[in-house]
Amino acid sequence: MNNSSIIKPRKLSGFMELLPNQQLIFDQMIEKIKSVYLKHAFLPLDTPVLELSEILLAKSGGEIDKEVYRFNKGETDICMRYDLTVPLARFVAMNSEILHYPFKRFQIGKVYRGERAQKGRFREFVQCDADIIGNGELSLVADAECLKMVDEVFEKLEIDIVNQISNRNVLFGYIEGLGYKNEIKKILTVLDKINKIGIENAKAELSDLGVDQENIENLIDIIQKHGKFSDILSKIESLSSNPTFLLGINQLKEVYQYIKSMEINEDKIELNLSIIRGQDYYTGTVFEAIIPQHKEFGTVCGGGRYDNLATYFTDKKFPGVGLSIGFTRLFDLLLSNNMLTQIPTTNVTLQIIPLGDTIKECLQLKEYFANYFVCEVSYEERSFKAKMKDANKKEIPFVIVVGEDEVKTNVYSLKDMRNSIQYNLSKEDCLKTILNSK
Repeated sequence: MNNSSIIKPRKLSGFMELLPNQQLIFDQMIEKIKSVYLKHAFLPLDTPVLELSEILLAKSGGEIDKEVYRFNKGETDICMRYDLTVPLARFVAMNSEILHYPFKRFQIGKVYRGERAQKGRFREFVQCDADIIGNGELSLVADAECLKMVDEVFEKLEIDIVNQISNRNVLFGYIEGLGYKNEIKKILTVLDKINKIGIENAKAELSDLGVDQENIENLIDIIQKHGKFSDILSKIESLSSNPTFLLGINQLKEVYQYIKSMEINEDKIELNLSIIRGQDYYTGTVFEAIIPQHKEFGTVCGGGRYDNLATYFTDKKFPGVGLSIGFTRLFDLLLSNNMLTQIPTTNVTLQIIPLGDTIKECLQLKEYFANYFVCEVSYEERSFKAKMKDANKKEIPFVIVVGEDEVKTNVYSLKDMRNSIQYNLSKEDCLKTILNSK
């Protein structure tokens, strides 16, 4: 083949592709998240990547429709899932009679959005979702349990976060109490983007919506309230007598009591009324986790309460609460800012190197050690020196050399590559030495 016919290897933008050693860390972190979900009795779910378009687009609208990967196969109109929530709604509606409630499920999988690829935004990314679904009603204990899992997940990942919590009913009721019931969504949209557009621009937009100057100041003031739960609650609970506002206050108080019972570190939570989360389906508790030392990262986990999960697919009411971690974005931020723990070059603990015609015995040894950790046989036709150099380059911590004498005596030369200490041991003692070194 001549050079002119060789296709230049390249990948689509917006699709993460890691080196194998980076993928090891990625997968290990995913397993840590999964372990927390399982600990809290959540069940795994794996919905299809492809859904019928009428299902996936039933409640999307707006910008999401433009981002969806959509195509036809024959006469079937198909979309690639853009999140894991709509597939969950479809699944619950289809299986509502056989599920046990509250239904606690987690799903870790890739989703797809055909948006403009840029730093921190991907077209293919892994989401780590966990949701609790009720049948007709759902206790606020579920909200606190999701907050507890956020706390535990990031503790397991060794990432310091603060989870900012609010309740949409507080702002809904406050705005309604000010006399702007018909403009609630528009006002919330402005308040939700205040960090992006700035206070003065937000004031101008609120004025354009017909909000008078005094109430503009009141709205700006309330969403700037954040801090310790008890402190902020005491400052805001008497700001309005609107029933929806008072409902939100009481829900916050109840969730806070459960938070204390679950022994969530109160230094890692705060009540922050600027947390709105733009999606219309949130109806109560909302939360967003940030890394306080890196606020420029934005939200690393978010979620909240929704009362109408499966409205488009059934007349039954399935209230729920859930959390979502956009893990691909989070990993990219940690990787590009050198915030990951040391990235290994391999997952191999032991390499077995044959000397002479001992490959069969080496393979037998591998089967013995493979019950305890990852090991491999260096079976390539290369010099002993080259194999040792390769093991050192790959940072494999232990090497066993197997020659004819070792086969006869069942005593093997074990070398700790980290400190160049060498042992002559039986395979059982080799195993003990390696396991005790971890």
